[in-house]
Amino acid sequence: MEESMKPDYKNWVPKEVLVLFTACTCVSFILLAVFGIAGVGVSGTFRTVLSVLFALFFIGFGAAAVLFLRWYRAFDYNGKRQMARGIIEGTAKYVTLPSGGTGLDVGCGSGALTIACAKRNPQGTMLGVDPWGAEYRSFSKALCENNAKAEGVSNVRFEKGNAVKLDFPDESFDAVTSNYVYHNITGVNKQELLSETLRVLKKGGVFAIHDLMSRSRYGDMDAFVADLKAKGYEKIELIDTTQGMFMTQKEAKSLQLAGSTLLVGKK
Repeated sequence: MEESMKPDYKNWVPKEVLVLFTACTCVSFILLAVFGIAGVGVSGTFRTVLSVLFALFFIGFGAAAVLFLRWYRAFDYNGKRQMARGIIEGTAKYVTLPSGGTGLDVGCGSGALTIACAKRNPQGTMLGVDPWGAEYRSFSKALCENNAKAEGVSNVRFEKGNAVKLDFPDESFDAVTSNYVYHNITGVNKQELLSETLRVLKKGGVFAIHDLMSRSRYGDMDAFVADLKAKGYEKIELIDTTQGMFMTQKEAKSLQLAGSTLLVGKK
């Protein structure tokens, strides 16, 4: 790896979102101070209504700004906690490719998990796919490719793709992975997303998928695992990663990451 190059995996929390909520908090406070507290140009019931309204905005935006700041610090690759790095490396450990095999990382973002799996499996190759939408505009195919180059990893490539409908035939890959992706996809049954990912897994292949698999998001995952076993999948585990594996229960609760679960197994 060239010393002048360092990977830039960005932050899972877009800085633009953090700035937006911080700005909204400041504006709300200013409006509360001007119209609510000082009562400039307003009085009586109207002043009271504005005071309550701007106070609610200030509290709501302020709470969101604090939460996003805590997320940003926790997931900062160059920060003190580096939770993102631990999750990426911990998930990649479950992926083993056969000689000449190919793995798929769904929702690769900045390429972190794709590259981590490729580094651990020089005998195979990894493909990362992502829609790279506007909500994560700092992530791109070019960023992934630059990160792979910075890491000195050549057995990896990246393409545009969508987790809802993967553009690959059944049983195309020897491993499939994903990390904190599916909970962001709205309007789609999460277990159906998992099934679509597992559709492209070869017989004998392994999978490692990490996400917020709470019942409210994913439904009954124990039943889903039982169904997979009935279909012939083996060694399936639902691992609660908030029990000290990737984070503590206290961290998970304070960062609203309760339900973080790693689904691993073999087809």
